[in-house]
Amino acid sequence: MSPHRLTALSPVDGRYAASADPLRPIFSEFGLIHARVRVELAWLIALADEPGIVELPAFDAAARASLLALGEQFEVEDANRIKAIEATTNHDVKAVEYFIKERLGQQPDLGSALEFVHFACTSEDINTLAYALMLRQARDTVILPRLDALLATLRGLAHDHAGLAMLSRTHGQTASPTTVGKEIANVVARLERQRDGLAGIAIVGKINGAVGNYNAHLSAYPEIDWPGFAERFVSGLGLVFNPYTTQIEPHDGIAELCDAQRRCNTIAIDFCRDIWGYIALGYFRQSLRPGEVGSSTMPHKVNPIDFENAEGNFGLANALLGHFAEKLPISRWQRDLTDSTVLRALGTAFGHTLVAFDALARGLGKLSPDPERLAADLDTAWEVLAEAIQTVMRRHGLPAPYERLKALTRGRSIGESDLRAFIAELELPPAARHHLERLTPASYTGLAERLARQI
Repeated sequence: MSPHRLTALSPVDGRYAASADPLRPIFSEFGLIHARVRVELAWLIALADEPGIVELPAFDAAARASLLALGEQFEVEDANRIKAIEATTNHDVKAVEYFIKERLGQQPDLGSALEFVHFACTSEDINTLAYALMLRQARDTVILPRLDALLATLRGLAHDHAGLAMLSRTHGQTASPTTVGKEIANVVARLERQRDGLAGIAIVGKINGAVGNYNAHLSAYPEIDWPGFAERFVSGLGLVFNPYTTQIEPHDGIAELCDAQRRCNTIAIDFCRDIWGYIALGYFRQSLRPGEVGSSTMPHKVNPIDFENAEGNFGLANALLGHFAEKLPISRWQRDLTDSTVLRALGTAFGHTLVAFDALARGLGKLSPDPERLAADLDTAWEVLAEAIQTVMRRHGLPAPYERLKALTRGRSIGESDLRAFIAELELPPAARHHLERLTPASYTGLAERLARQI
């Protein structure tokens, strides 16, 4: 491990840095600066393409290529130069503007464009669009693919173990049997719904000036349709335009995105806790890794550490995501700076989410059901067939079916012989009696197998 990672304050930059690496180019300080540069350059090109702005002629192919290259080939050295400028300006977005002007000033054919850099913009025009681009990139290229990989793994497990019977445990007590595959299919169905919701959330942006009214725009070019121009620009970035804002875009879309991610993470926490419990019951085994130690003092231990790690990191992520969702839509009057410092932590929340995804994937990769243990547990729970027996009795009009089975089974451990004797005394049609006599806890799984294979 590098010295930097050993001395990092945050675990997503230290111990878990490898898991968070895909987000580093997006949410780091470099990533934010890069996104700002891209937005500023795109705005400058859009202004030049507007026929009504005669003082800024459209760039020729060479000039346009040069501007695009400045954004696309942005390097750490460029970001360092911006930070050096910021040391004087004490304003991060203004430093980006000066950096671009500095670079354009080095090219004679672009010198006339200098004062159209950041034209009519407030810092939040740039920041809002930069964060929107960052969030879209993180969601679409990192988070959703990782979520899809988890869904593919879970779906495979649901299909592989669709018919493997398992005792349910509602309230922690023995209950009607299910199958391993069906329980995993439940998680797939939940996660897929939230995944689609996450993918469908609009990533929103604005570029309408200091308080959202195009004041400066109109003072310079009153004849231009600035709302239409702004909408075309924002849409051209692949974002959804918000026409009604104060100085800041109100971040409702970011709140929706954070809430959607939090719901995905919450389902994953639920799953981690269930698997943890099933491992404790012996329903699942974990494969061993050579050289791995489970306890510093108890040599026998094989702990479910991956599921615990995943649960903890999903929880950390959700704590931050919850704060974002609650805080970011709130701003005093036309703006305050509380959102600025909070937005910088977006990467930390998604970083912990990635750490959790990786831990969960590791855990699933080491997991296998124990058919013998599952069967043994079912064979000691014949009382779960009371549900089936009393329901068949209801169909055929026998008196007090629920109450009679309750007297036989509630709070008691009964065996196969007890149920068989009870069934033998029932005045049922032969076919119904035969059906009940053939039932076992392992065969009483309803449509679980079919449902698991359909997911």
